[in-house]
Amino acid sequence: MRQDEGSMQESKIKAISFDCYGTLIDWESGIARGLAAWGRLHGREFDRSELLAAFSEAEPQVQSAHPNMAYPQVLAEVARRIGKRVGLPVSDAEAEGFARSIARWPAFPDTSAALVQLRQRFRLAILSNVDRKSFAATQDALGIEFDLVCTAEEIGSYKPDPRNFRFLLARLSEMGIARTELLHAAQSLFHDIEPARALGIRSAWVDRYGGADDGAARAPEAEVLPDFTVSSLAELVQAL
Repeated sequence: MRQDEGSMQESKIKAISFDCYGTLIDWESGIARGLAAWGRLHGREFDRSELLAAFSEAEPQVQSAHPNMAYPQVLAEVARRIGKRVGLPVSDAEAEGFARSIARWPAFPDTSAALVQLRQRFRLAILSNVDRKSFAATQDALGIEFDLVCTAEEIGSYKPDPRNFRFLLARLSEMGIARTELLHAAQSLFHDIEPARALGIRSAWVDRYGGADDGAARAPEAEVLPDFTVSSLAELVQAL
């Protein structure tokens, strides 16, 4: 673990909020697998980084333009935009198939065990750019109940919108947990770490992809300094 600023011992952490897809779930593998299968159906082989770059450009554009659109619909529209970008057709069935693939995106190998350990000491929350139905399938696969689940569907906006983080803070306050007692753990600097820092929420960057800036999450425009950096949830468990 690298402590970019401060220490985890400065004030007691009572709750950890997580981004889900990218942090607990290996969304890059899920996204790349789904899009690569579609490409092969049309006789094209794509490089993984090409597919992820196209996704990282299209997803925030759709979310920004349609903040009330359910995440499966976002994924379907992203697939259509990627099709236009690479010059291949995307049928409604193919777009909807990609949207449904979120239920099959794999968890990182350390996720379930780490959550079980963390749950013994902390309240665990989810702040995710997803809908309740999609997350329910993921939670069943992880085999753990979270104390709080906040989704873009109920908030009406997508991260990095600060409204999502204010919603999380308000719900945690109802549970008796203050902003200073929260640690937000996430892989995306753009979606999570930057807006969390702006609101004074301590953050742990879970650098799942080794600092790569060509993945499924858009890179932030300016340098972002998380409070702590770990490479996995297993490392976060050890740090805490």
